[in-house]
Amino acid sequence: MSGVYARRFARRLSVLTATAALTVTGLLATAPTAQAAMPTPVSAATARTYLASLTVKAEGSSTGYSRDLFPHWITQSGACNTREVVLKRDGANVVTDSSCAAVSGSWFSPYDGATWYAASDIDIDHMVPLSEAWKSGANSWTTAKRQSFANDLTRPQLIAVTDNVNQAKGDQDPAEWLPSVTSYRCTYVRAWVHTKYYWGLSVDSAEKSALQSVLNGC
Repeated sequence: MSGVYARRFARRLSVLTATAALTVTGLLATAPTAQAAMPTPVSAATARTYLASLTVKAEGSSTGYSRDLFPHWITQSGACNTREVVLKRDGANVVTDSSCAAVSGSWFSPYDGATWYAASDIDIDHMVPLSEAWKSGANSWTTAKRQSFANDLTRPQLIAVTDNVNQAKGDQDPAEWLPSVTSYRCTYVRAWVHTKYYWGLSVDSAEKSALQSVLNGC
């Protein structure tokens, strides 16, 4: 096990041990959680309407793609960048230092139902991944537009989730990956369609079919 993963494992083990101890002594009946507070996506009915209007085409090439073409995390206000704003927004009892870094708090990840107590265990997921956006039309955008997309706090495009779950998702679309918490899938695909519609991105046929399947059950 590498040093980085060993430290992460030790940190998570210490959190779990401390939580268990508090529960046993009656100081903590249930682990506190925070409900991720990304902007509410459109309703399932509206998402179905949006989906029907999206351009359906084969996914484009990743040739030329680089995360650097989607500048993030940009300064939002004062010393706070986009990541720090989402950590504060999506967490509970978040305390930040003078540089806006989260030094304490808790974060509930709706993708897997886990609660974390260290910001280092949290990734900010781009609902529609940057690489997916590139292959769906963003390759023709200006860098300024890609920056706006990568830091979009107005649409349901950014959400705090467990880091390794976000990494497992990678750049996969809903035909390839959905949250393991099935009760969250309706919200997830509504947010996906909302984001793709607003930004004028295309969908491939398998992606559209997967989105329709979930939305039909919402």
